[in-house]
Amino acid sequence: MIRQLVRIVARFVGTVFVSSILIFLALRVVPGDPAEIALGVNATPELLAKKRAELGTDRPLIVQYWDWFSSLITGDFGVSMSSSQNISPIIADRFQVSLILVVTALILAVAIAVPLGMWAALRARHVDGILITAGSQVGIAIPSFLAAILLVTVFAVHLGWLPANGWIPPGWDFGSFLSRLILPVLSLAAVQAAIITRYVRNSVLDILHDDFLRTARAKGQTRWQALLSDGLRNAALPVITVTGVQLAGLVVGAVVIERVFSIPGLGAFLLDSVSNRDLPAVQAAVLVLVVFTLAINTLVDLSYAIIDPRVRRVRA
Repeated sequence: MIRQLVRIVARFVGTVFVSSILIFLALRVVPGDPAEIALGVNATPELLAKKRAELGTDRPLIVQYWDWFSSLITGDFGVSMSSSQNISPIIADRFQVSLILVVTALILAVAIAVPLGMWAALRARHVDGILITAGSQVGIAIPSFLAAILLVTVFAVHLGWLPANGWIPPGWDFGSFLSRLILPVLSLAAVQAAIITRYVRNSVLDILHDDFLRTARAKGQTRWQALLSDGLRNAALPVITVTGVQLAGLVVGAVVIERVFSIPGLGAFLLDSVSNRDLPAVQAAVLVLVVFTLAINTLVDLSYAIIDPRVRRVRA
């Protein structure tokens, strides 16, 4: 187990390193001179040379990359070209907002999807099971931004129950924070719950007639008792896989949702940085999103070995 843990962590570190190189090179391929963008119409050859030296873009690429990566290790993301502010505290603050939004949406999606998926599997040939399956299919087809617009139209515009947009930190006014969190979380969770429901249903259907469930039923357990005590653990691996993938998808979906609801998260910061051609800020935001996604995949790999001992034996 220790050897497997070390191997997974080493793979994560190596992937982060390779990803940082790819992000750095990809943004250098984008047309446009950062010095020209920063100076605008005031650019002269002398000012351009001075600005390139200040930004470090006049040095070889390998030197630029190493300066950037060595600063990242110490937690220094550099200075924004558009605002001349240190990017690190901005990234930390914006990522915290996005993390609250994404994690809350995932928890709600799983809380909805697991019981619905189990019910749809156990009642697969009944009307209620068919309706849940059909409803999940419709939910998958609805984009999160469309769900956001519909929710705002109904609950904010027509009913006036919830605010349409804005963000208040939980430490300022927790009630206002919750009221502004509900609609964006529902917008993200609705689509993810539909996807996870389908996977839970299919996973449970795959094990309903396995020997261990028949043994549990022979001991006097009901179908629900047998499924909860023995079935969920065996059906968990594919569900965990898709949940990890959907969490990464939630991060991407949050970029649009943050814009719709005027939430100052990392996605909104990334879009603003792209529109301002702020290269250091874009680099930092993309790298944080990539590292977060890789960390999710690493946690999924670790959970396999914890949940299913067969995985440990196969890998050993």
